[in-house]
Amino acid sequence: MKLGIVGLPNVGKSTLFNAITKAGAEIANYPFCTIEPNVGIVPVPDKRLDRLAEMYNPAKVTPAIVEFVDIAGLVKGASRGEGLGNKFLSNIREVDAIVHVVRCFDDSNIVHVDGSVSPSRDAETINLELIFADLEMLERRIEKTRKMLKGDKKYLSEIELYERIKESLEAGTPVRAMTFSEDEKQLVDHLFLLTSKPVLYAANISEGDLQSSKNAYVEELRRIADKEGAEIMVICAKIEEEIAQLEDDEKKLFLAELGLEESGLDKMIQAGYRILGLISFLTAGQPEVRAWTIKRGTKAPQAAGKIHSDMERGFIRAEVISYDDLTECGSYAAAREKGLVRSEGKDYIMQDGDVVLFRFNV
Repeated sequence: MKLGIVGLPNVGKSTLFNAITKAGAEIANYPFCTIEPNVGIVPVPDKRLDRLAEMYNPAKVTPAIVEFVDIAGLVKGASRGEGLGNKFLSNIREVDAIVHVVRCFDDSNIVHVDGSVSPSRDAETINLELIFADLEMLERRIEKTRKMLKGDKKYLSEIELYERIKESLEAGTPVRAMTFSEDEKQLVDHLFLLTSKPVLYAANISEGDLQSSKNAYVEELRRIADKEGAEIMVICAKIEEEIAQLEDDEKKLFLAELGLEESGLDKMIQAGYRILGLISFLTAGQPEVRAWTIKRGTKAPQAAGKIHSDMERGFIRAEVISYDDLTECGSYAAAREKGLVRSEGKDYIMQDGDVVLFRFNV
C-alpha cells in the first residue's frame, strides 16, 4: 500500500510525514521546501501479531507495511507547470491512494500560501489541479482513440465513455465520484487518472483544538468529503510528531492524557485499508509470524501467491482458522481437536484475520 501525502505548501505535510516515519524530512516555513518526494516505509500496527508471537514464540515477527510518500506542496497552476507542478503530479500518479492534508488551524506565525485559512478553497485548489491534469491526459486519449475508430467501430463505446468522464471532470466532479460498469471500470483503471484514486482528507488541527468537539474549519472540510464520498480524519500533525518520539509505554500514557485511544497514524493506516479495500491474513509458526496484505475478495490460491508464486501454481488447499477461534483455543492443536480448522479449496474467499497454512505441490 502506497499512500501519497499531498496538500498546499505549509499545511503540515512534512510534519505529519516525520511523525509517521521518523525519517527527518526537512521542514521549513516557506513553499517548496520539499522538492524530491521523501519516502518512508512503516509497519502496520496489528495487535494480532503480538498475541500470535506469544503463542508460537517465533524467530521473527513481520508486520504488513505501508509506504508513505511526502509529495511537495501543490499550488494553483501546477497542472500547467507552476511551482514545479508537473513533476509533483507525476509523483501522485505512482501512489495507490491520496492523503490530502488540509490546514484547519489559525497561526499567524505560519505563512499560508494564499494569505488566509480556507479549507474549501484549499481543497478545491488541489482538486482542480488534479482535474486539469486528468483532462489534459483524457483529451490526448480521445484524440488517439478517434484515429483508431476510423479502422474499427469497436472503439465507439470507448470514446463515449471518455467523453462522459470529460464532461464530469469539466463540471468539477472527480472520477472517483462517478459510477461505472465492470467493463467500463477496467478501461478507466488503465487510464491511471489522478482523480480516480481514493482520497482520505486529513484535517490538520492545532494542539489547542484536540479537546474541542467543534472546529468550523473541520466541519467545512467534512462537507466537501461527504459530497465526494471521501473519508475524513482529524489529526494534529504536531502532536503526532511528539508521539513518534516516545517509547511504547510512554506513548500509551501520553495518548491517555490526551483522551485518545490510538494515534493518528493508526487511524490513518486503518482508513487507508478501508478506502483501498484491503485486508490482512496471517501465517504463524516457529520460524515466523507474519501479516500479508491482500485485496478484499481475493481467493485462497491468489493469497498463497502473495507468499510465493509456486504456492499459487501448485495450490492444493488452505487450512484456515479465524484468529479469534485460534486465540480462544490457545493453540492450533486444541483448535484442530475442536474441529475449528477448516480445509478450503480454490474458490475460498479470504477473510480478514484468517490464520492460514497453504498446502501445495512443488
